[in-house]
Amino acid sequence: MAQNFTICVGTVGAGVWFSPDGGDHWRRSKMDLPFHAEPGEVQIRSLTVSPHNPHHLLAGSEAGLYRSEDNGATWKLIESPMDGMQIWSTAWHPKDPRIILAGTKPPVVFRSKDSGASWERLSIPIADKCLAGAPKVTNILFDPRDERTIYVGVEIDGVFRSGDGGDTWTHLPPLGPKELNGDIHGLAFSPGPEPKLLATTPDGIWSSVDEGKRWSLHGFPRFSERDAISYCRGVALKPDDPDTIFVGNGDFIPGKRGAIQRTTDGGRSWAAAKLPDEPNSVIYWLATNPANPNIVVANSLHGYVYVSADAGESWSKVRREFGEIRALAWVPN
Repeated sequence: MAQNFTICVGTVGAGVWFSPDGGDHWRRSKMDLPFHAEPGEVQIRSLTVSPHNPHHLLAGSEAGLYRSEDNGATWKLIESPMDGMQIWSTAWHPKDPRIILAGTKPPVVFRSKDSGASWERLSIPIADKCLAGAPKVTNILFDPRDERTIYVGVEIDGVFRSGDGGDTWTHLPPLGPKELNGDIHGLAFSPGPEPKLLATTPDGIWSSVDEGKRWSLHGFPRFSERDAISYCRGVALKPDDPDTIFVGNGDFIPGKRGAIQRTTDGGRSWAAAKLPDEPNSVIYWLATNPANPNIVVANSLHGYVYVSADAGESWSKVRREFGEIRALAWVPN
């Protein structure tokens, strides 16, 4: 049965695809490509839904920054100093739709205060090199309690915090003793009775109740005895319940097996979702939306898309499969 919401997936090599009926039928989005980019080379690294208009999205790519105002059907290129850079993360200011932040590889965060007409480079002391080569800004997160507080997650350089809207930044203490503990994949904030900052790294989900000064780790079961860790990627919260959290899990990156881990008690206990088809790689991203807190969409890195209409109690797999998915979002029709 067709669903009244649109799923958008960002792919490596095929731009954005969208399904206006919740995954039954798919079309490739029309993208305003710069002259130097070929359609087969468009690599989408991030998709972000506007908190001000549920039909507006941003897409970060290796061909520039894009904006859609029609649920991802068409995209216009926003001229910026990021053209030609890999854009891995974007965020809208929660109260001012004119303010946009974007993070890249090489690791830079840019800010626009006029909806993308002009840009400034923010002074964040991110390392130039790391274990994986050049670091990249994988997450930009506004604190839901105070929009002047912003967190930035870097792969691999940990978490940075600004308390003045992005003008100045502090490098938060390391999550753990290993270099991979600073390999930030996902970042979220749980505004419950005990507010928590959440971060995923290759070895699990970390939580901090003191704004990143100290962290505790929860790891997941390994998929086989020879695995060194149980790899983790994206993290998402149920919009109306901060105790329900989802984590993308797998045996490695890209991996051969994956799982969706869920907690309904704020992280005290976790269980893997019962999926109709085992993921063919790590579960890379998860998408939620306050328009319907019960709808959760997830993707494996190697192209499987899963949908739950009951907050993760049960799941279906979308028939259409893709090559490689690096970004995910859903929006109401």
